[in-house]
Amino acid sequence: MISIDLTGKTALITGASGELGRVMARTLAKCGADIALHYYSNRQKAETVQQEIEELGRRAFLVSADISKLDSVLQMRDALARDFKLPDIVVGNAVSQYTWTTVLEQDPNDYMDQFNSTVLQAVHLSKAFVPHMIEQRCGRIIGINTECSMQNFPTQSAYVAGKRGMDGVYRVLAKEIGEHQITVNQVAPGWTISERDRTNQTERSESYEQSVPLKRRGTDQEIANVVAFLASDLASFITGAYIPVSGGNVMPSI
Repeated sequence: MISIDLTGKTALITGASGELGRVMARTLAKCGADIALHYYSNRQKAETVQQEIEELGRRAFLVSADISKLDSVLQMRDALARDFKLPDIVVGNAVSQYTWTTVLEQDPNDYMDQFNSTVLQAVHLSKAFVPHMIEQRCGRIIGINTECSMQNFPTQSAYVAGKRGMDGVYRVLAKEIGEHQITVNQVAPGWTISERDRTNQTERSESYEQSVPLKRRGTDQEIANVVAFLASDLASFITGAYIPVSGGNVMPSI
């Protein structure tokens, strides 16, 4: 029986205190990985995830950083190297929140905010952690993108601009570091059911579900499962991929 085994691996997840970040952290830990839990301001949530991971018998380390600033990310790297372990797997999940509106009404600063938290996050994480992966001749970089990058719907412009820019960085990076047996891939969730939805009983959206071939919204666990696969040796010959996990709502074509 084939299973996902990350025993002996260490994963860094940015935005690990968030809705999807928490599920990915628990999932990779269940596969055997030790987890570095990045957070920006919500230490309380991060501590809860840390406790859950330690109850699974895995090590967990909390680290705070501003992923839009290189100096802060390098300080995070140094803290991991000194007090925990440099990661074999890096999941770039953190993203800042803002109010979506039309291009004509969107504050230009929102575009810079999304650029900093998506494009520059990808650059900063690469500068900080890829050199170690090159030294050990293996590694996994996984960026969390979105189905919105293909949809380009009204009011999505700042978010889409950031995520499409991030896509370009990761695709180029995949070609630049592939010879070192480091894979670089992206997971693109659809509108995902989270813990907040379950608490608020907002799992259903008939209008959205009708556009999805599978006729339902995906779950945070289904997203985390794909991340775990890409982090494993089962995905050792996949790189440069943008993989929608959206029930067929978006389909890259050839």
